[in-house]
Amino acid sequence: MRFTSENELNQWVSGSDHLRLFLDYDGTLVEFNRTPDIIHPDPHIIALVQRLADRARLRLAIISGRRLLDIQTLLPVKGIYLAGTYGIELLTPGGERIERGDFSVVRPYLEQLKPQWMEIIGGRKGYYLEDKGWSLALHARFAPENEATRVISSIQQTLNQELITDEFRIIKQRKFLEVGSAKANKGKAVAFILNSFLLPGAQLVYIGDDANDAEAFETIHANGGIAISVAQYFGYIRPSGGDYVFKSPKAVRRWLENLTKWF
Repeated sequence: MRFTSENELNQWVSGSDHLRLFLDYDGTLVEFNRTPDIIHPDPHIIALVQRLADRARLRLAIISGRRLLDIQTLLPVKGIYLAGTYGIELLTPGGERIERGDFSVVRPYLEQLKPQWMEIIGGRKGYYLEDKGWSLALHARFAPENEATRVISSIQQTLNQELITDEFRIIKQRKFLEVGSAKANKGKAVAFILNSFLLPGAQLVYIGDDANDAEAFETIHANGGIAISVAQYFGYIRPSGGDYVFKSPKAVRRWLENLTKWF
């Protein structure tokens, strides 16, 4: 389903009796910070999410690549689903914490990789190694292009390919590489929420900005919902594949403000 205008999108959404809304966080709800360790809760964002959570006919889930603890800090809002590390760790509206994988299986291998990765990037500028517990992520957005390519190639050579095809997965984007549990997948996280916490007859909307969200787009489309992309510019345009495109997180927030009036 493709919408040629925001008005068409609004007609489809506002005509729903109930809505299940899934949102990415960084690059979708808010602009990116320089590194993921910059964690500053924004009162305006918190208030917006709280207004969405208070809508009786709307169920909200935040599906983020960040750790669950970080998302809890950024969005201390009750009554919503919070999913961290691509949804492998989940907090329900009722406060139940769910882990969709076995941490004791995942973590030992990451502990082997971490010192190797730290040695490879040691003394280099423009790199940030993020340890999420369930995954390790190398950010090289501020590193020189050619050097970043070589460093990421060296990082990949540390990986056990047999494990990657079984328990683990690689997420590789421009100047970025992450290794984590194969169950850390936004599409699988959305499917888990839909199947475990039923809301019959609800329309589905997912808003996200990158290839990890595109995995959730597939799940949303398979269940008759719509996917909305957010264009981000870091010298390139992130993959789309959505039924509509918002130009920026600011445009997403403006639309969400309107959503609070419809439900």
